[in-house]
Amino acid sequence: MSGVVTKFAVTSMVMWMAPVAIMYGFYYQVFPGASQMSSSAQTLASGFLAIISVNLVIGLFIFMAMKEAPHQEPLPDPTFLTNAKASINQPPSSQVSDDSKGKGKVE
Repeated sequence: MSGVVTKFAVTSMVMWMAPVAIMYGFYYQVFPGASQMSSSAQTLASGFLAIISVNLVIGLFIFMAMKEAPHQEPLPDPTFLTNAKASINQPPSSQVSDDSKGKGKVE
């Protein structure tokens, strides 16, 4: 359980830090070619890349979660199985009650 919490915490931090780092990089022109872009183009590019980075982090988290959980077929209840097998092995019995002993007759 602690592994799940750790992965969630790490991906949550990356989901906050990646867009901020991208916005910072465009604002301070850390990325090559960012200085040649206009101010509005820098804002649009940094915004789109920040959104894409968040979606990539979410996708990575989902991929890790799907990879972690093994696919198992649901197993039936063992008590139900033993009762079902026992009922199959029993000889068939008549479920119609015999009323020949006089039950239900009014004298």
